[in-house]
Parts: sequence; C-alpha cells; structure tokens
Amino acid sequence: MHASGNSAGVASADWSTTDLGEPQSWPATLRLAVDIVLNTPLPMLLVWGPRRIIVFNHAYAELAGPRHPRAPGGRVPAVWPAPLAASPATLDLALAGEVRQLERQQLGFVRDGALASADYDLYFTPVRDGEAVGGVLCALTPSAPLASVPAPADGLRILVVEDNLDSQYLVVEMLKAFGHEAEGVGDAENALALMAHSRYNVLFSDVSLPGMSGVDMAREAVRLYPGLNVIFASGYGDALLRHVEFAHQSLQKPYELEQLQAALATISRRRPAGV
Repeated sequence: MHASGNSAGVASADWSTTDLGEPQSWPATLRLAVDIVLNTPLPMLLVWGPRRIIVFNHAYAELAGPRHPRAPGGRVPAVWPAPLAASPATLDLALAGEVRQLERQQLGFVRDGALASADYDLYFTPVRDGEAVGGVLCALTPSAPLASVPAPADGLRILVVEDNLDSQYLVVEMLKAFGHEAEGVGDAENALALMAHSRYNVLFSDVSLPGMSGVDMAREAVRLYPGLNVIFASGYGDALLRHVEFAHQSLQKPYELEQLQAALATISRRRPAGV
C-alpha cells in the first residue's frame, strides 16, 4: 500500500483506509516523519515498517506524473518507485541504520505518454523507532543546479534543543528544507555555549531537558540576548509555562508541522528587515 498527501499536516487527511491506520495509533516518530514528508517542498518518500508501506508527498506525486495517485490509500502498480528502485543495496543499508547519498542517479518518469529521464541526487535517512530502524526517508533534488528549490527570503537562524536525538535530527532537517538555518543540541549547557558564539533568531526548545530545564535555559538566554525569540515544545501542556515571565510561544507535543511553521511565520513577520 502507498499513502500520499498534499502539503499539509497529518491531521488533514483520512488515514483510516490506509495500511498505516489512524494517526492516534502511530508511534511519535512515525507521526513526525510523515508530517515532514507531507510538508517538505522537495519530493520525498518514507518507507515504513516490515510491510514497506510507502508515504509520498505532493511534490513527488507531481514529479512522478499525472497517473500517480493523489489521495491517501491510492493504489499503484506493485513496482518500487524509481528513487527506491535506483539502488536496492543502498536502501538496505539505510534500513540497517546508515545514512546514505547517491549522486546523479538517472530516474525515469512518464511524461506525455513517454519515459523522460533526468539526474537526481538521492538522500536516504534512517528513522529510528526506539532502538530499531522503523523506516527510511528518501529525498530527491535535481542534480542540475538551476532546478534546485530556492530558499525563502525570510529564512531564520534556529537553535533546536531536544534530547531525543532522532526527533532533533528530523526537526533540524525539516527546518533546513524550508530554507532556515538550523542546528541541534541535546541539552541546555551546550545550547548556551553555542549561543555565546553564534547569533540565532529563534530558540526552539523542549521544556524538559536533562540537567538545566528548557525554561531556565531560555530565561538565561533571553537575559543575555534580549532579541531572541523563544518557542517551547512541551508534552505537559502549559502547566510548566504558567509562570514564565518572558515572551514566548508554545507547542503541545505531538505538534503538527504547520503549527511550528505558523509560529516561525509570526516571528518572520515582526522581524526588522535585514535582521
């Protein structure tokens, strides 16, 4: 089975008829990975689970051609999509936990009833579900520089503080795909050390961190860098944020990517030109 969607969040589609089932039953890593796929402007696919369920986004469906399905649960011929068929050995290595890149792979897609070929660079990223690899993200970019996706003019510099390294990696890569500069660290001490040497527009932090809490870290960061924008992610609602005295935005875990995009858009709109 294959599932697809337009550039929107997980909640915007009916997944009940797909092999993935209702999102409420998904592990958090799968939910985040699917959200990244659906919201990434580049063509992207996710291979998930032992049944090799494939999720793809609107950008990939457009690339694959007019006969490619558009709705979640749409059925296609039992053939691997071209990016995954390019190198089964590379996909196997990614499923075993290795990050892999294939440059200038010639892929064929149907155009006007004929097979059209072009070169693409492929990026395979394992997605861990606990201790095991649950699936693999596969992103495509045209090898020709003129065909690359331009970064938006309002890109932000974002520091992501998240002690779950898999979630941290996925969020950082997603932010980069949207044209932002992003770095990730796993604790408050390293975050403050980075901020002492690099300038950031946004601090996006989990509330609960090992050692110093995300709230205490953000309080110190705002004291040192008054122009810093703070976004918290919390699995405890706003209970730990009720007495925070500085300006901030908060997202409830698990959050939809459009919620994070909206929070960043708010910051971009009020940012002075050239800052």
